Order: sequence, then C-alpha cells, then structure tokens
Amino acid sequence: MDNERVILVIGRLERALRQIESANSTIKADVDQALEMRHEALKEEMKQAIRTIDGLIERQEH
Repeated sequence: MDNERVILVIGRLERALRQIESANSTIKADVDQALEMRHEALKEEMKQAIRTIDGLIERQEH
C-alpha cells in the first residue's frame, strides 16, 4: 500500500513538473515575441531617423 501511494505521488509530481515546464516555455515565447516586436519598432525608428539626417545633409549640400 505504501508503494502505491509513493507511485501516485511521483505521478502527480511528474504531471506538475510538465505543467510548470509548459507554462515556462509559453511565458518565454511571449517574452521573446514581445522583445522581437520592440526590436523591430526600434529598428524602424532608427531607419526613419537616418532618413531624416540624410535629408538634412542633402539639403545642406545643395
């Protein structure tokens, strides 16, 4: 009877561990996706800033 209880507890622990690992990978994916979105937004802002600077330099040269 004690062995059966130990086996049941181990099974519950394994299921809980799988749920934690699954939640962790979901959170990590969300964080990575949010970081990727911020990175893309910053890249676009930098491109716009460079275009603006290029325009100012071009006007100064002409």
